[in-house]
Amino acid sequence: MRSAIAASLVIVTTACPALAQTAPAATGLRPKPVATVPVRPALQTPTDTANAMAQAERQSIQSDLAWLGHYNGAINGEVSERMVAAIKAFQKDRGGKQTGVLNPQERGALAEAAKKRQDNVGWKIVFDAGTGVRLGIPAKLVPQQSSDANGAKWTSATGTIQIQMARRKEAGPTTAKLAEQEKKEPAGRKIDYSVVKPDFFVLSGMQGLKKFYLRGQIRGDEVRILTILYDQATEGTMEPVVVAMSSAFNPFPNGAQAAGPPPRKSVEYGTGIVVSEDGAILTDRQVVDGCLSIVVAGHGNADRTAEDKDHDLALLRIYGARDLTPLRLNAVPAKPAVALTGIADPQNQGGGSAVSTVKAQAASDLALTPAPGLGFSGAPALDADGVFAGMVQLKPVLAAGPTVAAAAPQAALVSAGTVREFLQANGVATAGGSPDPRPSVVRVICVRK
Repeated sequence: MRSAIAASLVIVTTACPALAQTAPAATGLRPKPVATVPVRPALQTPTDTANAMAQAERQSIQSDLAWLGHYNGAINGEVSERMVAAIKAFQKDRGGKQTGVLNPQERGALAEAAKKRQDNVGWKIVFDAGTGVRLGIPAKLVPQQSSDANGAKWTSATGTIQIQMARRKEAGPTTAKLAEQEKKEPAGRKIDYSVVKPDFFVLSGMQGLKKFYLRGQIRGDEVRILTILYDQATEGTMEPVVVAMSSAFNPFPNGAQAAGPPPRKSVEYGTGIVVSEDGAILTDRQVVDGCLSIVVAGHGNADRTAEDKDHDLALLRIYGARDLTPLRLNAVPAKPAVALTGIADPQNQGGGSAVSTVKAQAASDLALTPAPGLGFSGAPALDADGVFAGMVQLKPVLAAGPTVAAAAPQAALVSAGTVREFLQANGVATAGGSPDPRPSVVRVICVRK
């Protein structure tokens, strides 16, 4: 019996060591009870819940809320009272409890509703090669697109919605200076909202009968400005789009290709080929793209009467001209070694306007090496037998590196056959003419804004 009791005591002591350690040393003595206060865990706020998410998910929620018109702020993933209030507004619209925290079902419904809004306007992210900008476009709302040397434009069929992307260079630009300029141009703008930071600025308000939103950014001496104009009747559709476009706008994306071609000069020089006695001039379309005025040196102003965008050909017309000498446009294959006859940029010849000839080699893909200097775009190329080989085009390229810069231009020919087809399609006869190109070339001057 004693051994059984001892064994029981050993089991109890082993199973409950705390009890064994705290048992009273003597019978009849009891410890005083210790007063305890239960510790309740702190309640997690909606802000705490949002902060626990990945930044990409917070940005996605902000974007989706913006598409539904509940959120109007920077889509940057930063948690704010505005973001929490937008979540509650979405929950209220759904008839749910306004907790400020999305449960899985609400998050799924939010994403689905936002995607539907995006699809309705044809939302897509595009890269505009002309300005070097990445931006979001509501393609179904603005199906008409055009571009020139000053930038790009997207418009609705009726002009009620317009999106304009401009790119230019300025000497020592500042956001404060640019913002003041944009407030006044065009005249009559009424500013409701203005933010000016060291590297970007935002303006919004009324421009005539349209609402406008403008966001500009600078890097070095280059300025890139996005302007959105829309009729007040479209405000319900456009306000979420404007928020999304502002956040998607990336005026200086990384990479050499993203920089786009160098901004066009305010005054650009090229060469034209006289192709008829009554004043028809052939030249490179890019030379005369976006011009406020086109001048043929020695003959005055010219009109652009036809163009071929696929091959970058332009046909100019000068009026009242007499005794012009058209170039003979032969109809036989030319040889690879060619002579290019043009008028170099005045900066390359001390302000002069002399006609000069340089040698080059035309490859099977019509690439020219070496490329001639500036001013030769639009010049004729003839081989050693005097056969017209085509028209010269200079295309500036970008050199990769820490800072993207314009490299030496590349040169190519528009084939003689393509040139003749273009001229014949526009009523210009290609038979006859002078075999000597020198009297048939003229300087073309484009004046831009």
